[in-house]
Amino acid sequence: MHTSYYLSITMLTPAELIKEISTTLVKVKVVKLSAILKKQQFILRDLIDITFHYDKNIAFRAAWILENLFLQNPESYLNDMGYLVSRIKDVSNPSCKRHYAKIIMHITSRKAPLAIQQKLQHIDLKPVAEQFFDWMIDPKVLIAVKVFAAEALFNIRQRYPWIKEELGEQIRFLMRDGTAAIQSRGRKLLAQL
Repeated sequence: MHTSYYLSITMLTPAELIKEISTTLVKVKVVKLSAILKKQQFILRDLIDITFHYDKNIAFRAAWILENLFLQNPESYLNDMGYLVSRIKDVSNPSCKRHYAKIIMHITSRKAPLAIQQKLQHIDLKPVAEQFFDWMIDPKVLIAVKVFAAEALFNIRQRYPWIKEELGEQIRFLMRDGTAAIQSRGRKLLAQL
């Protein structure tokens, strides 16, 4: 479909969005669909639910849009953050893990908007921490997911003191056979731990 087609779309239902992302997705289409969803104030919970679609490709594409849409203006979705965080434990699609871990890494950063930081104070992140450690340990989980998970865990280490020691051990384990990028990022995180 051509770019002009997407400019003519003004509203999408969840079913229509699923239809739109049932074929190959490119970055341009992700940006256009994100803009449409943002403009229509698409319910974020509906998009989150699509990331658990039985078709793994649709789920991945929805997660890509979720990341793009959410990180553009996370303050717009304060009311949905609890739901987003609560679904992390359910993420089993390997391609979706990357997007969820990246979102959590960004919202737990000290550079996150103040409203996000304040909202997170009222959300239990312990299940996220446990899930992220599971992802870091799992040899089948992609390295990008592990890096985002490690960064997110680093970001919440003061909130849950037990994270610090465990994270250090996991980072050292990843660095043993890790790429140059893993070595570099690992040394940086360990130095700050």
